[in-house]
Amino acid sequence: QVQLVESGGGLVQAGGSLRLSCAASGRTGRNLGMGWFRQGPGKEREFVAFSSWSGGTAYADFVKGRFTISRNNAKNTLYLQMDSLNTEDTAVYYCAARLSMGWSTSGDEYNYWGQGTQVTVSS
Repeated sequence: QVQLVESGGGLVQAGGSLRLSCAASGRTGRNLGMGWFRQGPGKEREFVAFSSWSGGTAYADFVKGRFTISRNNAKNTLYLQMDSLNTEDTAVYYCAARLSMGWSTSGDEYNYWGQGTQVTVSS
């Protein structure tokens, strides 16, 4: 089992920045791929970014150049640096982990989920 706990959400003005963190515990290791998803009000859950244990990354097109995913394997922590936020980024952000080194944009292919952290961007 893997437990995931997100933090760092909050209220920010458009154009501002936030940094989300996701602390992982339990069966963490080299085969654990980790990612971020989000679900905005009235919207379906969508993929945001992925990081492999070795540092390989993948991003959704709508966050490229604005968001940066990273991980500290020694601390079993995943991060999402979000810059140039706009109101469309308002959502609950979820950390997810999958028992595979490869990346996936499908939430169905992730085995573990955090409880989510709210990000609200005001205009």
